[in-house]
Order: sequence, then structure tokens, then C-alpha cells
Amino acid sequence: MDFDPADVRASVFYQQMIHCIVPRPIAWVSTVSETGVTNVAPFSYFTGVGSRPPSLLFCPANNRDGKPKDTLRNILDTGEFVVNIVPFAVAKAMNDSAAALPPEESEFDVGGLTPLSSVKISAPRVSESPVQFECRKIHVLNIGDGPGGANVVVGSVVHMHINDKVIGAKDLVDPDLLDAVGRMGGVSYCRTKDRFDLPHAGE
Repeated sequence: MDFDPADVRASVFYQQMIHCIVPRPIAWVSTVSETGVTNVAPFSYFTGVGSRPPSLLFCPANNRDGKPKDTLRNILDTGEFVVNIVPFAVAKAMNDSAAALPPEESEFDVGGLTPLSSVKISAPRVSESPVQFECRKIHVLNIGDGPGGANVVVGSVVHMHINDKVIGAKDLVDPDLLDAVGRMGGVSYCRTKDRFDLPHAGE
């Protein structure tokens, strides 16, 4: 099969992409609006950018009406956000937080999630997440306009929280204890408990 994005609907090309780019880690991004309404939503176009400075990115698409989602609008207004890692234990709550709510409603309240104050920024953390990255916006790149239009948010990690319960050997996060979930295609997910090792080339 061959696909030219100019010849098929964007939704068709999107489905092929998300079934091929797997597994995708999930950024459970929490923000707060200028009026104090908290928000949290999942995004599976997410990765680290680099370690000097420590930075990451995620990609929120526009709403169906072509306007920025609450997460992006809050980041544009405040310049701050938290990326929370999603363990299997709260996978359902993460999925539920993807529902479209009015801007004046909080996913924390609707989903029964517990907000935690951050150390260096105003956006709250998700207490139920074992790893949280406090971030300040470095750059927002708009790639596409209109419904589903892509945006890239790059943030500098200004503080990192790791729950001691997921720390293993050498004071590093143990993937079994973390039990993070990743996004596959459609409604499928995976967990970090199924792994294999390969020695580095030349070792």
C-alpha cells in the first residue's frame, strides 16, 4: 500500500500514522487558565527533545472548530504546563480526561483527580501520576490551521518530581514499578512491563 497525503482524507492518513508510530508515550498535560480553571488532557504525540537544556515537546491539534484546545490556549496565556506520566492504574482516568469540556469546567473535578501545587510554576500537577515535569514554554510552532491543525509545544523542564515508589536500582525509575502506558493505534494501549534488552554496539 502507498499513500500520498494529497490523495486521501486527513483522517485516513492520520489513522495509518498512529498505527505505525507505536508505541507512543503519553503526555498527560495539566495547565491552569488565566481565570484559575485547571485543565488536564492527554496527548500521544510526545517526546523528549534534549537534556541540555532538559526539554520536551508535545503536539496538541486544534479543535474541530479550528480553534486551539484549552491546553494550548492556557499555555499561550500563561507560558506554563506540567507533563504527567500515566501509569496503568489511572489509564481510565487519563482516557476520560480526553472528553471535551467547556472551558469553565475542570477535568480534575469531573474525573476525581487530585491537583498538587507545583514548585516553580502555577500549573498544577496530577497527584495520581508518579512522575511530573514542570515546564515553561520555550516555543509554540503552528504547523497547520483549521480543524485538526497541528501545533508543536516545546517546553523547558524546570523541575521534575519522581515518586520514591517507582525508584529501583541505581536510584533510577524502574519501568516495572512505573508501569507506564503507551498509545497504540485506535483504542489500543501497551504497558512498560514487556521489554527486552540489546547490548550497545561495540560492547
